[in-house]
Amino acid sequence: MLRKWLHAQREGETRLVGVLAYSLTAILLTLSTGTATADVAPGDLITRQNVEKIKDLASPGILWAVENGMDLTIVPYEKIDEPPHYTAATEKYSSQVVLTEDNDIANWVAGRPFPNVDSSDPKAATKMMYNFERTHYFTDDLNTRVPDADTGNFYVDASGQRKYKVERHFIVDWVRRIRFKGRLEHEPIPEIADNKDGVFAKQGFYPLIEPFDLKGVGSISYRYLDPSRQDDTWLYVPVIRRVRRMSSAQRSDALFGQDIDLDSFGGYAGQVGWFDWKLLGEKPMLASFHGENLPPVVCEKDGGMTYCENWEVRPHVYIIEGEAKVPNYAYSKRVIFMDKEVQFIAYADMYDNAGELWKTVIQSIRTSTKPNPRLDFEYERERMFVYAFTVLDMQLLHGTRAAIPGMQFPNEPGWFIDIGFDDENSVTEDWFTIAGLLTASK
Repeated sequence: MLRKWLHAQREGETRLVGVLAYSLTAILLTLSTGTATADVAPGDLITRQNVEKIKDLASPGILWAVENGMDLTIVPYEKIDEPPHYTAATEKYSSQVVLTEDNDIANWVAGRPFPNVDSSDPKAATKMMYNFERTHYFTDDLNTRVPDADTGNFYVDASGQRKYKVERHFIVDWVRRIRFKGRLEHEPIPEIADNKDGVFAKQGFYPLIEPFDLKGVGSISYRYLDPSRQDDTWLYVPVIRRVRRMSSAQRSDALFGQDIDLDSFGGYAGQVGWFDWKLLGEKPMLASFHGENLPPVVCEKDGGMTYCENWEVRPHVYIIEGEAKVPNYAYSKRVIFMDKEVQFIAYADMYDNAGELWKTVIQSIRTSTKPNPRLDFEYERERMFVYAFTVLDMQLLHGTRAAIPGMQFPNEPGWFIDIGFDDENSVTEDWFTIAGLLTASK
């Protein structure tokens, strides 16, 4: 109710900054599978003055961001190769993988579950979402060091300038995830046999370093192999000395005054089975997969609410709609824009229970051997690193921007991917426990 009231109060201001209550007709036109415009070419700068050029190449959320000051620098498309060992695992195991009547994935061992999805298959979208969940982005472990985020209000001042007023600054020590199945880089391969919890993966972020009043806050979450078993998520808040267990619906709630929710990291971080998925189409669309700047460059024309980075026209992008099945879930549906080549989400739009566009998640990605070009730290092959992301609330005119590593840590690698248990930046399973959460908060 509060969100709706604030939305109504700001409706006049919303019109000034081009916040459109996109009609269903307009959204369907944007999501059409027709031929994309040929007006965009490498070297172009897309601004609110020429945003019409990308009306068929971007989601409603991206169009809103450009209309309000996020400029896109268009660069040439570059192919992103799949790791050879991931391709080999796909070839070895994918023929035995099946999707059950209950939309459960069965007989999957490693690699891409469904390498050849027929778009006419009624379950095509569900298979694509499983491909994303089991993607080659990482197979064993993922560790990100000192990401930070700013959150604040977006408004237009008396002179007509768009402004972004930062309200709070967040820094988290570590964000980590470990997979128990589908492992390809370090022993045990292809799975951790001693899996007493029956999980597919465990993840966590803790402890928060800033802001001061949230210092020590953290969360851990378990994703189970049994699709009928919902995630277990625990949140620890030191000021009340309490560990709170979160429901599946609460995973869609933004926490601590910012805009991101646990299920929206990476474009979608919830269970595949929490939504009814439908493939709306496939067509060329823009994505930011070859960024060059680190720290990312904040946009001047929207006051710094978003990042102005490189974008390219990706030749094949799936448009996938998911309707929520979880009671009391914040979003009625998500529309996900997933690159076919890498099975990775470029951005996603979320809708409220009235079917109106509410939020968008935008990922800024570097594809390189180095997570930070300033440092000698390097991988043997190119990888995809999310070095920045933005979450925009178009109804409340609010936004959260994040950088990995944080803007204050330009000399950190930021990303440690598939490093195994023996690396100095890795942890054991004990880190993903309530005891570990409590110990780190002290």
